[in-house]
Amino acid sequence: MRWLTLYVRSRALGPSLAALVLCTALVRVAAGGDWSVLFASLTLAAAVSVAAVGLSGQDVDLDRTAAFGWLPRRLGHLLLVGVLAALVLLAVQVSLAVATTVIVRDALGLTGLAGLAATLFGGQFGWTLPLLWTVVALSTPPDPPALHHVVAWPLQPPDTAVAWWVAGVLFAVGVGAYAVRGARR
Repeated sequence: MRWLTLYVRSRALGPSLAALVLCTALVRVAAGGDWSVLFASLTLAAAVSVAAVGLSGQDVDLDRTAAFGWLPRRLGHLLLVGVLAALVLLAVQVSLAVATTVIVRDALGLTGLAGLAATLFGGQFGWTLPLLWTVVALSTPPDPPALHHVVAWPLQPPDTAVAWWVAGVLFAVGVGAYAVRGARR
């Protein structure tokens, strides 16, 4: 298990996990009694963003010369980011004010965005796309409705099919790209 210890250290998984929990707790406290889909989406975006900064090591070229396959490790790391963000958010909800399906959908889409950002910009910038998309979603006007459903998918009700499709496509593209290609140099 020596490789696992080295991997955890090189990706700063300990500090990332601590930041994920702290960030989730801070947003939950800031929301107070007004917990809604808006705060759940912000919390997930912040949690995925702080955990995604470790999607690459200090030397990407050194990582690429390893004698083992990176695909399962990258895939596991990125999926762990999304699962932990969703679980921590579910844990801090005092009551299920936000549907579990919305949290799962948003975690899938934001995890995909983190993987896509790491692939396009580098692991240290894995936080950019989840946070940027959430901010844009918050400021998207409701007209036209079709565009609003696509852009503001993290804020949609749980039964919105378009939101599920967008989250699913982002998850598949982002996780697939990161697992196969890894972080940009």
